[in-house]
Parts: sequence; structure tokens; C-alpha cells
Amino acid sequence: MAKKEETPNMVEQFAEFKELKNIDKATMINVLEESFRNVLAKMFGTDENLDVILNPDKGDVQIFQNLTVVPDGAVEDPNLQISLSDARADNDPEAEVGEEHTKEIFFEKFGRRAILTLRQTLQSKILDLQKSAVYAKFKELEGELVSGEVYQTWSRETLLLDDDKNELLLPKSESIPGDFFRKGETVRAVIANVDNKNNNPKITVSRTNNEFLRRLFELEVPEIHDGLISIRAIARIPGERAKIAVESYDDRIDPVGACVGVKGSRIHGIVHELRNENIDVINYTANPSLFIQRALSPAKITSIRIDEEEKKAEVILRPEEVSLAIGKNGLNIKLASMLTGYVIDVYRDTEETVEEDIYLDEFKDEIDEWVIEALKNIGCLTAKNVLNAPREMLIEDADLEEDTVDNVINILKAEFED
Repeated sequence: MAKKEETPNMVEQFAEFKELKNIDKATMINVLEESFRNVLAKMFGTDENLDVILNPDKGDVQIFQNLTVVPDGAVEDPNLQISLSDARADNDPEAEVGEEHTKEIFFEKFGRRAILTLRQTLQSKILDLQKSAVYAKFKELEGELVSGEVYQTWSRETLLLDDDKNELLLPKSESIPGDFFRKGETVRAVIANVDNKNNNPKITVSRTNNEFLRRLFELEVPEIHDGLISIRAIARIPGERAKIAVESYDDRIDPVGACVGVKGSRIHGIVHELRNENIDVINYTANPSLFIQRALSPAKITSIRIDEEEKKAEVILRPEEVSLAIGKNGLNIKLASMLTGYVIDVYRDTEETVEEDIYLDEFKDEIDEWVIEALKNIGCLTAKNVLNAPREMLIEDADLEEDTVDNVINILKAEFED
């Protein structure tokens, strides 16, 4: 009776490990077998002649000991040998000396202490496995969007729990100014960093990381998710303003329009998620001059001088455009520098120069629009920009015919001569 009472106990001790998450079946079986063998080796001195068969689906285990049959009275090591009469009495009536006899061992008969030791060994090994599995899983997800429920808030961080009850830490420094969370509220963030100190995974999430803005756009704009539009650069001052440069791989798709949506339908949800952070979406270009010009929008640039080696840009603007270029609290020029990778210096143009210079767009009646666009793409936004530029540069960089360039120069010169 005692054996029947203890057997369910043993199955129960083992069964609780069969539903473990984050651990694949093969790994779990190996760990369970290793745990059993460690305990059995301490009992029998060796586990080399033991077979451990696990059934994780049912939550049970069978242990078999392979013993060499020896004549009666000749047993020297009961953990390796069995007498002939004992072998025949153990469901093997045809056993002979020298043969191998397999004997089933019921782990339960070793008592409660052995079961408790096994349980503790299993718990320790599986806990380590679970922690390693959690670390490996989230390490691969760095930069990905996750959602968690607010479990507890402190002055310096907020603790979130995902669907699997994994702990996600959102530090105050990684929260958007104005973030305020209530317990039970669902919060979205990106996995910023995953550490594993002393086999204790620490998952840090962020709402200020640039990747958070990228993932939100991927979520809201199908064309980005499908790869038709690419986000080439992001600059953010969390909670204040952001600039994002996008490029379309399909000429039929306007990347800026697709990201903003009809009447701002797509970008509105992102702005709301970011606590009303203003977002400027601009067209990306590989031309540094034009990229800087677009990044400084809504300001209109008079001229620009770029130092590629030093990654510096000197921008000259009309007096009324300077404040637009700098922006409130300097946000616009700071974000433009972050987006383009250039240190941008703004200079106020003199009134005399402003009066003398004319934007190329004013010559649309005399110069083809595609020619004006070609010149603007190389940073020539005004008539003086073109006239001060070397003729060879206009031909090569703007990819224009010599006759076309000469015609443009003559038209512009005539304007100033008048």
C-alpha cells in the first residue's frame, strides 16, 4: 500500500515541470534526466548502468538498473551485480550467470528526502534554464516593440509585465516627459537593452529611443511595413519635436503623404502616443545641400556652403527666415543637425545682398521647370548661386547640356544688368 500511496506523489512532483514556458521539450527532457542521474549517482555511486526514461507529456518517469547476473553468494557490488536466484525471482525465470538483468527501480522507495532533493535540484536547474531562455528571447528582440501592463510605479522607474509575466523596466530617463501611468494600464515601448547579471535577466524598455518612433510608423503605415517606404533617418527630442526622413522605392507613392495619411489620420495616433510630440516628415535625398534645406523647413535658404570633411554646413538666410530656421528654443536647427549629421551654422544675409538676389523659382517663365529643379538639387537656389558657381560644375553636377547652362546664365545676367 505504501508504494501505491507514494507513486502518485512522485508523478505529481514531476508533472508540475511539464507545462514550463520558454523551454523547448528536448532541453527540458535533458535537464530532467540530468537531475535524476545526479541524484541517482549519489545513491548508487554511479549512473553508468542506469536507464532513465522520461515521459514529459504524462509527467512520469521510469528508472531501470542494468545488473550482471552472478552465482548466488558471489555478489560483491549490489549496485552492479545481482545473484542468480534474485534475478530469476525478479520476473526473469530464464536468467543465466553472465547475462545482464534489467531491474526496475522505484524512486519513491528511497523516501521523502530523496524526492525532496530531486525536486530542489530540478527547481534550481529549471529556474536557471528559464532565466537563460528569457534572456535569449529578449536579446533577439532588442529594438522591437513590446506591450506591458503597469504593475508598479516608483519615482525612478515603472515595472511592466508582459503577457508571459516577464518583468520589463521602464526607467524615468527612458520615459517621455509627461508620461503618467496608472496600475493596470497598457504601455508600449521598445526593448532598449537586455542584461544578464548573475543569470538574472534585466529587460530595460524605452519610449524615448528613436527606434520607438520607427516601430510606431511601421505599425501605422503599411507601406513602411511592406518595404515600399524606408525610414532613412530619425531625430527626436522626446515630448517636444521630431524629424523623420523617408524615401519611397515606388515612384507612384508619395512617402510624406503616405506617412501623414489623409487629414493626418496615420500620424495622429503616433503623435498621441508620444504625448503630442510634433513630427515633421520630409523627403530623404542623398544630396547633402538639398537634405539640409529640407531638414531646416519651414525656413527657406538663400545659399549654403558645405564642408564634407568636417561635416559642417554654413547656411545663409534672409533675416525673416532666421528665426524659422532656428525654431523655438533652437529645436528646429538642433533636430536638422541630428537628422543630417552636419553641424549647421546659420548666417543672416545682408539686406543689400537680399535685394540683389532672386530665387530661381521667379524665372519659371523663362527657364524650364526641370532645369530649375536640377539646379536646386545641387544647392543652387538663387540666381547669384548659379552665377557664382563654376560653369563646369553646373554642367557636371546638375547633368545639364552646355547650351542649356549658357542659356540659363545669360538669362540671369540679363536680369541683373537691367
